[in-house]
Amino acid sequence: MDPISALFIFSGVIVLAASWMQLIITASREDFTWGLCSLFLPPLAYFYALWEWDKAGDAIKMAVVGIVLLGLGLI
Repeated sequence: MDPISALFIFSGVIVLAASWMQLIITASREDFTWGLCSLFLPPLAYFYALWEWDKAGDAIKMAVVGIVLLGLGLI
């Protein structure tokens, strides 16, 4: 694995983790139950964000950037 691929993969994972944390914070501000569900079931956090796009749109955009970085690193 080249260093550039490793950098893309590492950056993608960091960005995805940051977007998940941002979703947990956003969901917790909306409702404590959503916050707990988002913490223990990460896919549910992204499902919540799709329903509440106006509040969590930035986190979804950040997750898309993370997925693109992962994809670039795996090519």
